[in-house]
Amino acid sequence: MTAIPNWLEWARELQAIGQTGLAYALTEYDTQRYGRLGAIAAEIAAAHGRVPEEVLLGAFGVQIGYATPKIDVRGAVVRDGRILLVQETSDGRWAMPGGWADVGDTPSGTVAREVLEEAGFIVVPRKVAGVFDANRDGVPEEFFHAFKIVFLCDLAGGEARPSFETPSVDFFTFDALPPLSALRTNERHLAEVRKHIEDPARPAAFD
Repeated sequence: MTAIPNWLEWARELQAIGQTGLAYALTEYDTQRYGRLGAIAAEIAAAHGRVPEEVLLGAFGVQIGYATPKIDVRGAVVRDGRILLVQETSDGRWAMPGGWADVGDTPSGTVAREVLEEAGFIVVPRKVAGVFDANRDGVPEEFFHAFKIVFLCDLAGGEARPSFETPSVDFFTFDALPPLSALRTNERHLAEVRKHIEDPARPAAFD
């Protein structure tokens, strides 16, 4: 797995302590001190990363309550030995359709909706192929900690249909993949999907 820089681990921990502390603060002093932890985290991340301090502070400000990892879901849809991928508007690279899990929805419901919205296909989630630590498995410098759940999905209908987030939709062989949007989908995710296709009894992988 990809090594996380020390500065990022420190900044994440400081931000999480500050966010959780603010949720349970009892005095104005508590609020000031825990708020300062978040500010220090933003200073560290801005000094070493690519995101300005004021942008980080804005992102931290909308995070409330006990700090926990975010959840990203991805739908692995294979037809005739080819994997469904969508091109991302943000970077022009390709990924399994998916995105952040929505509050109030089930993980499987989220992935079915994401595949329909991003690729135009109706799918039925059948099995979890893997649960991955997204920050240690691809691009490590995303600030907020996240887990990625990859579902194997059966194709039930629909047809390829791009969206404003995904201008192209196509199926690719596992041996001839386009450039991948590594924060969303990387070679390890796809290798695990391929192993599950070859061995339906394979248990879910996890970090």
